[in-house]
Amino acid sequence: MKRIDETELETDVNRRYQFVTEFIGFDDDDVKSIHAAAGYLAPLIPSIVEKTYEKLLAFDATARHFVPRQHGYEGPLPNSLEELSQAHPQIQFRKEHLSRYLMQLLGRAYDDKMTSYLDMAGKIHTPKAGNKQINVPLVQMNALLGLFSDCMLSTILDLELDDAMKARMLRAFNKLFWIQNDLVVRHYQRDEEQK
Repeated sequence: MKRIDETELETDVNRRYQFVTEFIGFDDDDVKSIHAAAGYLAPLIPSIVEKTYEKLLAFDATARHFVPRQHGYEGPLPNSLEELSQAHPQIQFRKEHLSRYLMQLLGRAYDDKMTSYLDMAGKIHTPKAGNKQINVPLVQMNALLGLFSDCMLSTILDLELDDAMKARMLRAFNKLFWIQNDLVVRHYQRDEEQK
């Protein structure tokens, strides 16, 4: 039986990542499958981003997070939810960030720097990083990751690839989104424990 220091899982993001990846079996073969998918999925990222923002802007609960100034954005702000659209400069700014995030998933090495990147993707949606006024509730983050997962998996299913390759890609991305979800939830868990 492998011994795990559970305190480290809460204090050391790299240890946490190592534990989760080992436990669910996310390994080098999964990373290879994700990297192999890059050539097929990268050209489809704009479509995935469009679908994501259609959904985000379809609900006031999720759209409201795009009214305050986004971290790093310096352009004009919307005055209300009604001013938000796919074409608004702040939404364009956010879409570029999402595109870069998805490209990082497809092309980066899965090392300590990637662990920090995935962890920051969770943290940036809380007041702990970025704009302190933006605090996306956990239920919305879970819904967003579920949407990403469904978009990615349905896109892979539509690819003209043999079933074995599709299965490897589907399993790899499924594991990856569970890892990302854990690295989101950890930033909310501490808030709940302090209440």
